Amino acid sequence: MAGRGYDLPTLNRNRGGNYQYNERPPKKKKKIFIGEIDYIILLCVILLVGFGIVMVFSSSYYTAGRGNGDMYSYLKKELFFSAVGFVAMFLASKFPHELLKRLVRPGYILSCILLILVITPLGIEHNGAKRWLGIGAFEFQPSEVAKIVLIITLATLLTEDKTIFRSWRDFARYLVIVALPCGLVAVENLSTAIVMGAISMVMLFVYTTKLQYFLAPTAAGIAGVIFMIFGSWRSDRVQAWRHPESVANEKGYQVLQSLYSIASGGMFGLGIGGSRQKLGYMPEAHNDIIFAIICEELGWFGAAIIITIFIVLIWRGVYIAIRQAKEPFSMLLAIGITTMIAVQVIINIAVVTNTIPNTGIPLPFISYGGTSLVMMLGSMGVLMNISRYHGRNSR
Repeated sequence: MAGRGYDLPTLNRNRGGNYQYNERPPKKKKKIFIGEIDYIILLCVILLVGFGIVMVFSSSYYTAGRGNGDMYSYLKKELFFSAVGFVAMFLASKFPHELLKRLVRPGYILSCILLILVITPLGIEHNGAKRWLGIGAFEFQPSEVAKIVLIITLATLLTEDKTIFRSWRDFARYLVIVALPCGLVAVENLSTAIVMGAISMVMLFVYTTKLQYFLAPTAAGIAGVIFMIFGSWRSDRVQAWRHPESVANEKGYQVLQSLYSIASGGMFGLGIGGSRQKLGYMPEAHNDIIFAIICEELGWFGAAIIITIFIVLIWRGVYIAIRQAKEPFSMLLAIGITTMIAVQVIINIAVVTNTIPNTGIPLPFISYGGTSLVMMLGSMGVLMNISRYHGRNSR
């Protein structure tokens, strides 16, 4: 009985020679501490966003000046969304993250509806990609919202639904819940769907103790990605990845310009504003490919500093999940947010350096994009909230 967690009394002999029962001390309970926000995360975020504002302006002023006559147009928008994002981060750091469980059902349904609307005539297309919805002059990407909603949904589902790992039939229901938003996103943006799938697999790997429930969906996800790449028009990107010089005027153009930028930057770069590839050669230099401009203007040394800041941020997220999360829901939420940042950084840098085929994933906090920046900063607020309301085993 004692081995099953019951606290039984012990039989001890007192000074008079009589035996008496002494109750065992109660088990130590986990205390909840309310502290300050995680200043390491805050510092990393401020550095990355500040650096991103500078690089967005540096990489976009030539294109903006020639396009609409206002060289500050992208800078103004980036400053506006940065301000909105920091407000969202502040509010999220104060908002008890446990209450996010109550928003799972309406948030999940709403995100799926928005993803469906994108593939209808209501969706807005830019540069051949249909990923946006608009309300007046305001446009946003539902896929960025769906990533955060999926993380909250998985954290809630895995920790509250105890039937998931009892049978394959129950587990199939979980797969459908994950596959629905991932499939809708894959129709419009395969790279974002890959990120969502990677987040799901990491959270599942961390939580489950049954390996078969992790291997099966992982294999299915990899097979789906391979089919989507080689069984569609995206196979042209594989050709551009393997031999970009053979399609230098088509799919391989941006890849080659990115490699030129990285090579011309050398060790210490050409200086802020000194990039030559952004002067009409690099298409959309302020978006997903901005890391190439960083390498050209700040060199490999500057790029290494940015990567180091990301590593510190990711390490801090893992630390919060392992050491400070007060319950499984908090732990999985922190793991999901940290995985989202880590996967996007790895994929973005791999694309820019032509390590993997070209795909559209923004560099967190740095690439131009309002929805991505606001959602990333909001998720950092959630991470800091988990750190503030942390749990430790009392001694």
